Amino acid sequence: MKICKLNRSFFEKKSDELAKELIGKILIKEENGIKVGGKIVETEAYFTYNDKASHSFKRKMAKEFFENKKPGTSYVYLNYGMYYLFNIVSKNGAVLIRALEPLYGLNIMKKNKNSNDIKDLCSGPGKLTVAMNINKEHHDLDLTKNKIYLLNSKNNEKISKGKRIGISKDTNKLLRFYVKDNEFVSKK
Repeated sequence: MKICKLNRSFFEKKSDELAKELIGKILIKEENGIKVGGKIVETEAYFTYNDKASHSFKRKMAKEFFENKKPGTSYVYLNYGMYYLFNIVSKNGAVLIRALEPLYGLNIMKKNKNSNDIKDLCSGPGKLTVAMNINKEHHDLDLTKNKIYLLNSKNNEKISKGKRIGISKDTNKLLRFYVKDNEFVSKK
């Protein structure tokens, strides 16, 4: 399989389908010719409608954003006033990128995160945005054309399913996808 940027048609899927298919893809942030990023090893699916855990359930601006933006657009928001979380708009909601296996720009990510522990760099949604220096300026980007993009890659690893993490509503839904036994997954 040739490694190339993912195009719009890849993202035109329902959130749960996209969340599963993003596993194994490569997330890259490139600025001034310098790349940081890694292989996606954990995601969560959220839906625009009838999903009490989704940003769109009580936030009108989030609902309108999901309704009006093309799949493959970044949705970045500040969580609990502490960390930015990076999501990708789907056909009917968004997918949270929960964890990466770091591959590019390790020294930069270590410096950004102030950690030399490679397993700690991107093993959670807030950790990976700190390590990659993703913030509000990366909100509403077309991920098929901008400095943050995804690369296609073959994934032969076993994908597991589980409940979403860190939510208090719709907790019974199995909408978290992750690489089984991967050391970079946020929680087993």
